[in-house]
Amino acid sequence: MSAAPPVVVTGAAGFIGMHCAQTLLTRGHAVVGIDNLNDYYDPRLKQARLARLALQPGFRFIEADIADADRMAEVFAELRPQRVLHLAAQAGVRYSLQNPHAYARSNLIGFLNILEACRHQQVGHLVYASSSSVYGANTKVPFAVGDPVDHPVSLYAATKKSNELMAYSYSHLYGIPVTGLRFFTVYGPWGRPDMSPWLFTSAILEGRSIDVFNHGQMQRDFTYIDDIVEGTLRVLEDVPGRGAAGEPPCRLYNIGNHQPVALMDFIGTLERVLGIEARKNFLPMQAGDVPVTYADTDDLRRAVGFAPSTPLAAGLQRWADWYREYAGGS
Repeated sequence: MSAAPPVVVTGAAGFIGMHCAQTLLTRGHAVVGIDNLNDYYDPRLKQARLARLALQPGFRFIEADIADADRMAEVFAELRPQRVLHLAAQAGVRYSLQNPHAYARSNLIGFLNILEACRHQQVGHLVYASSSSVYGANTKVPFAVGDPVDHPVSLYAATKKSNELMAYSYSHLYGIPVTGLRFFTVYGPWGRPDMSPWLFTSAILEGRSIDVFNHGQMQRDFTYIDDIVEGTLRVLEDVPGRGAAGEPPCRLYNIGNHQPVALMDFIGTLERVLGIEARKNFLPMQAGDVPVTYADTDDLRRAVGFAPSTPLAAGLQRWADWYREYAGGS
């Protein structure tokens, strides 16, 4: 009797990718992680994440770039996976203003290569990362999956909307079961250095001022990593079928906390957790940013019972404890 094929996790050295891979391994799945270990942020953090995964039996790592079509075809032909969790992408709204070609390479060409590999290997379910950024200039809240998303305010958002369209077309043409997840402001241990929890925490602990955009008049649907992982892995096991009218096996969900937090409240909670008051540098809204993110998660709750449960104060305490340990030891 042959072993079950591994779950492929692209972006396994990334924040969400590492946590998802770790939980899959804990649950007894074999996992193959794919990542190109680029230098968008310090690769030492990515290597440290991989080192944690390597401690668990059943993990294999392949260093490869999803934008390399031949390599992706080769890897998928060898592995023949039935479940693919595609989290590799060029992340970050602000960086897309500086290096737009990186987004075309990873998020468009790379995603096409993953779709093609899934098509040729008849993958049983592809789950991929979209983003709350697709809601762009929308003003109606909470953001619902059925809302129009035709006005992205960053190239990053435009590439994620493109992923949703590409996924739908491949599901329609080739019957690939595919689910997209619009992630809302994920935070927690092992998070990214370009996101606000890391930027704020490092500045506060080092006595530097923090940049507070739009003069603090912003809200974010901060979602703790453990909640994100639970929802994502439930979706991975919930394979979509064709609709009653023959619609393709293609779904799209918001995954967030459904409880937006005012930026100043977030900063205040972080100050209490750290025991230090931040020096604040209030600035106008930055290009490509949006004032509010707020997820309507009713569809996801009905589908897989997703119900985030981590209060902000508890999540930030775990984040701060990890950050102090990591920064102190690096």
